[in-house]
Amino acid sequence: MKHVLPYQDIEIGKKEQVTQMFNNIAVKYDALNTFFTLGIDNHWRRMVIKELSTFNPKYILDIATGTCELAMRMTELQPREITGVDISNEMLLEGDKKIRKKGLDHIINLKLGDGEKLPVPYNYYDAATIGFGIRNFEHPEIGLREVYKALKPGGACVILELSKPENFPVKQFHNFYSKRIMPFCAKVVSNDVNAYKYLPKSVNAFIYGKEMLTLLEKVGFVQTRLKEMTYGIASIYIGIKPK
Repeated sequence: MKHVLPYQDIEIGKKEQVTQMFNNIAVKYDALNTFFTLGIDNHWRRMVIKELSTFNPKYILDIATGTCELAMRMTELQPREITGVDISNEMLLEGDKKIRKKGLDHIINLKLGDGEKLPVPYNYYDAATIGFGIRNFEHPEIGLREVYKALKPGGACVILELSKPENFPVKQFHNFYSKRIMPFCAKVVSNDVNAYKYLPKSVNAFIYGKEMLTLLEKVGFVQTRLKEMTYGIASIYIGIKPK
């Protein structure tokens, strides 16, 4: 697993670069994300909610919560509490606006924090989610160990992440779209084109499929499983903390 950085001309670590990147694009993040995924990201989040519903979680931790799209959807599960953690203050500010507008601030509370050193209690949550965020961690294994500690025994870790389709012609179309179309469009509509050049590079550099399940098992999760979506463009990974 090699590190890919958003900015090649800045001599700071990946964690700091990712924080800067998301601070830069926070205001346009939702619109750009929906545009670049052709709206399919909404379907992927619905599938996460479907998987979570089988665990009936009352206390949920959403790591890399960003602008809180996934956190807000999880209120459909009628939990008592959702805690959203993100390393980008600007993303949290955008999320907070949306939460207050929808009157969900009594359920969702937000914390500025590092996913590799979570500012939350251990053995507290029934479920933890990471939506499109694990590949941005500087040390994914450390982040997953923090998730493991935060979960109650029997708690579920559910990760939604982009992956790499392997079958023709989806693979070829995906490569062309992510390497050519996305950066071009980003240059037109975004003030930080490096952020959207980083996206396909980070997906290509990160593990997926069975390798991701192996990492979950290394951390200690059991009953791990994988659900591929949209011909392998995205995947949901699930692991359980043993009782």
